[in-house]
Amino acid sequence: MFKAVLSDSNILKTSFDAISSIVDEVQMQADEEGLRLDALDRSHITFVHLELKKNVFDEYQCKEPLKINVDTEELMKVLKRAKSEDMVELTTDEGNLIITFEGEARRRFKIRLIDIEYEAPSPPQLDYPTEFEIPFSLLKDSIQDIGIVSDKIALQVDEDKFKASAEGDFGDAKIEYLHGEKIQENAKSVFSLEKVKEMMKADKFSETAQIKLGNDMPLNLYLKMASDEGELSFLLAPRIESEE
Repeated sequence: MFKAVLSDSNILKTSFDAISSIVDEVQMQADEEGLRLDALDRSHITFVHLELKKNVFDEYQCKEPLKINVDTEELMKVLKRAKSEDMVELTTDEGNLIITFEGEARRRFKIRLIDIEYEAPSPPQLDYPTEFEIPFSLLKDSIQDIGIVSDKIALQVDEDKFKASAEGDFGDAKIEYLHGEKIQENAKSVFSLEKVKEMMKADKFSETAQIKLGNDMPLNLYLKMASDEGELSFLLAPRIESEE
């Protein structure tokens, strides 16, 4: 038997708003510890990891390990219908994920599970020279600022500042933030702005973003719930090219 009940619908909505932008289908794995998923987009550019421990939920039951294969677009269509005050219940029957919203009215949706040949991908083990935190809202604003001038973004960090910058045909933009962290080594990589924007849809998951950067290395963006009972992370391959 599987049953997961959440009083905060934003946890699922913000997670899958980002995830559904990156991957078409996922396998959620449920066990007695909670829910998790690992997925890689078709172009093998972005890796996403979500983990919601059982204590995130108001009620959680999973007597034996369960794999829940869903189309993320169809799942997001349903999750968007959740009102902020709704209680969300996830259950399964043979062949369906059942999502029930309890609020002013009781609303119940069934999403047919899909057959996918799936072996959960694992992210590469990378040794990053830098790691720091910034407010998620500042990161999201920086991405929007850069979008005015270019479709790619350079992220860099030195001992004093985190910088986001870009040069376009008609102008350039630069955002600087005093991070207050102990950074031993400068780092810089260039990324697809569109791919970074997909991650920004998870803006209600955490108020802070932990970033790991290296020279021409993937962007590691890690979000952790205030309760420490949930995490959402992304790994984005860099654009290896000259900025001249």
